[in-house]
Amino acid sequence: MGATERRMEQLGIRLQQTDWRGKGVADAVIAGDLLFLSAHHPVDANGAPVYVGRVGAEVTPEEAYQAARLCALNMLRTIRFYIGSLDRVDCVVKALGLVNSAGDFCDMPAVMNGFSDLMVEVFGQRGRHARAAMGAYVLEGNMPVCVDAIVRLRK
Repeated sequence: MGATERRMEQLGIRLQQTDWRGKGVADAVIAGDLLFLSAHHPVDANGAPVYVGRVGAEVTPEEAYQAARLCALNMLRTIRFYIGSLDRVDCVVKALGLVNSAGDFCDMPAVMNGFSDLMVEVFGQRGRHARAAMGAYVLEGNMPVCVDAIVRLRK
């Protein structure tokens, strides 16, 4: 177990081993020292949505924050699956969050803090990243948020 996994254990964070890869799209692609991660959703170990609805309507901003945090946990699982150990993460470079927003909801960055805060909890300064948070009319399965990212790997 690497140092990052031990830190996660101290934080009480556990990753379940699953493989959600589809037939036409990869969950991640390694190009040189970069790992490009496809959109991750707030789903459980079976791929079922944990949160459903538009932020500011059916989902509160606090629930959406937790949904973004769950996106981060699912992404950590994918990263570990693809590279073996989270210690190989040099830094999280960039994240893009899409927030399924009610018409008058405009605090997308607060939702994305759920993702960003967890990355810093797990990786420390290596988890700080550039990011964009944008509102969306609707997302797959009417889930409140999805996040994709780029991670630089250590050699």
